[in-house]
Amino acid sequence: MPESWRSALAGELAKPYFHQLQQFLAEERRSHQVFPPEADVFNAFRLTPFERTNVLLLGQDPYHDDGQAHGLCFSVQPGIKSPPSLVNMFKELRDDLGCRIPNHGFLEGWARQGMLMLNAVLTVRAHEPNSHKDRGWETFTDAVIRALDAREDPVVFVLWGNYAQKKGRLINTGRHRVLTAAHPSPLSAKKFFGSRPFSAINQALEQLGKRPIDWQLPNH
Repeated sequence: MPESWRSALAGELAKPYFHQLQQFLAEERRSHQVFPPEADVFNAFRLTPFERTNVLLLGQDPYHDDGQAHGLCFSVQPGIKSPPSLVNMFKELRDDLGCRIPNHGFLEGWARQGMLMLNAVLTVRAHEPNSHKDRGWETFTDAVIRALDAREDPVVFVLWGNYAQKKGRLINTGRHRVLTAAHPSPLSAKKFFGSRPFSAINQALEQLGKRPIDWQLPNH
């Protein structure tokens, strides 16, 4: 974890539950395949330093199929087919802002512009969704939300779907912007389509005096 986040979360990293989580993960990696690879678990933090985080997009659980997860919510590694939720995000982005749908689902370009792309749970056992649920990650990522909430510099929190929206209780809506929409998964995409969340994020950023995100991803 990079220094900017390490100092913001120092108290959390020292707590017993976090050490227990690390032990659990070490054991899991010894006996099972775990995604994302160990080196990628904290990628979201590396790509979006604490002081440069202007937007937090909250996902739930990492992708659990081979080669997909690399530490950013909704994103997949280059060369991997975009999963259904991401396909729906790109369709809405095209309809919302006219962005061309890229030939990949690698969203690192968004993270580098100040969007922390955080899953609530940062690891998963291969092919077993939610297998690392309730092991401590949620406590840790709630602390990430609280650390950003405590910052004077306002953040745009983007909460798609019921799971993410429950985290709204951690956020001071007087200081920060909270944008909600349906989840882009096929189960709720009908409500996601037409919600224009990408232009809403940029509008909120501009109102806060921050630079909007250039959502257009170049083809690989």
